[in-house]
Amino acid sequence: MANLKELLYPTKWLLKASTGERVACELRMRIISGMIKSGTVLSENKLAADFEVSRSPIREALKILASENIIRLERMGAIVIGLTEKEIEEIYDIRLLIETFVFERLVKMDTEELVRELSKILEMMKIAIKYKDADEFSYQDVLFHETIIRTINHSFILMIWNNAKPVMESLILLSMRMRFEQKYDDLTRVVKNHELYIEAINKKDRSIMIQSLHQNFDDVQGKVEDLWMSQQMLSKGEGSEND
Repeated sequence: MANLKELLYPTKWLLKASTGERVACELRMRIISGMIKSGTVLSENKLAADFEVSRSPIREALKILASENIIRLERMGAIVIGLTEKEIEEIYDIRLLIETFVFERLVKMDTEELVRELSKILEMMKIAIKYKDADEFSYQDVLFHETIIRTINHSFILMIWNNAKPVMESLILLSMRMRFEQKYDDLTRVVKNHELYIEAINKKDRSIMIQSLHQNFDDVQGKVEDLWMSQQMLSKGEGSEND
């Protein structure tokens, strides 16, 4: 798929995705990264040519992105809306609400297996740092939090998480790529935040959990700044992708 110069979304994450989902993942990354600007008109015909696919998966991709409110569907294509800084912070508000709720369920559960699984994921995050693999670190970071959420087996909480995950995943991926390039030393602190999560769950200690949540979500401002820096880097030399 795609005769584009450089794909932003990791192809190894797309092994089970439909063609429409693959297109949506790449377009989402390009919109959130700023490579495709707010107000850009996306033409089905041009997108089909760019991605070397038929118009059917393009329509599927546009419907997915419209459901996430980052584009607005029009008769012959779509208008890019993008994300504001406020909307990005609201996405992290959703994470905070979910993970606070989840912890209150975890204190009533046996979390021994969860702690073991999170510890394994954390080791993978450390290996990704060692080998300077921002994409793998991002994948394990998302998996860490999703593993916690799935443990309580709450279908509606999981539905909210899954709805927010695609945009959140793109935000994390872009910000972590920037950190690995320009703030590599800060990753030690990110790992310590995750160690605090595990400690809170293991001890079922609300005070530690509050501390870990506070540290993790205070980090959101840094991620937003990383995103804007990433946009500036990616947009250098890039023209608008208007029809």
